[in-house]
Amino acid sequence: MKKSILLFSAVCLFILGSNTKTFAQQSNQTEIGIRFGGYENGLNLKYFTNSNTALEGILGFRPGVVVLTGLYEKQQMAFSEPSLSWYYGVGAHIGGVSNDVYYDRYTGNKYYYRNSGLLLGADAILGLEWKIPNIPFSLSGDLHPRLELARGPYLDLEPGISVRFVF
Repeated sequence: MKKSILLFSAVCLFILGSNTKTFAQQSNQTEIGIRFGGYENGLNLKYFTNSNTALEGILGFRPGVVVLTGLYEKQQMAFSEPSLSWYYGVGAHIGGVSNDVYYDRYTGNKYYYRNSGLLLGADAILGLEWKIPNIPFSLSGDLHPRLELARGPYLDLEPGISVRFVF
C-alpha cells in the first residue's frame, strides 16, 4: 500500500511538472518549495494559471503517513501592497497510513495506528503570501482545514508555513 501511494504521488508530481511550460507561458510564475505544517511537513508546488488563480499540490509526510493534497486557489492583493496577496481555495487529499507509532507534537503522547488504510477527504486553505522583491522567493503562512472522510469523519485545522522558489 505504501509503495503504491508513493508511486502514485511521484506520477502526479511528474504530470504536474511536465505541464510547467504551459502554465508558465500564461503567467510566468511557478513556485516550488517546502511546507512546514502542524501535522505534516513536505514538498509544495504552486502553478499560476493566470494572475489571480493557482493550482497547488502538497506532498506531506509524518511518521506512518503520506498525503497528497491538490488545491484550487484564488489570489488577491493584500493591504494595497503588490508583493502581498491573500489566497483561499478548496481541494481534496488522498494518502495512506501504515501500521506505525507516532508522537503527538503538541501533547507528547504516543499513539498507534491500528491498521494501515486509505486517507481521503476534502480540504480548504486560507493564507497570506509575500513574494520577496528582487529575489526569487516567496514566504506564506496559512490555515489548512481538512475533513477526513475515509477514516473519520473528523475535521482538523493545520497551520503551515511555506518557503518557495519562484521561477
